[in-house]
Amino acid sequence: MLTEFIYKKMALAKYKILEDGSYFGEIPGLKGVWANEKNLEKCRESLREVIEEWMIIKIKDNDKIPGFKITSNYKVKSLAISKLKYA
Repeated sequence: MLTEFIYKKMALAKYKILEDGSYFGEIPGLKGVWANEKNLEKCRESLREVIEEWMIIKIKDNDKIPGFKITSNYKVKSLAISKLKYA
């Protein structure tokens, strides 16, 4: 469910080359989700990581995620996000 959402949003990503030759990528509709890297492959990878981190924060804060719907096929009882350890 989360992976499918990320893949769908990554398909909507917009990229551009900046004056310094680096790549900038963003996901329209997901405020604050962007990445800037030296090459396109790294920019895509970073953008995917940013979406994941952005979603964790949204879930932790009980914020809505635009375009993300939990269907009846999934039952979510509880997410212990606050117990996640960050490296």
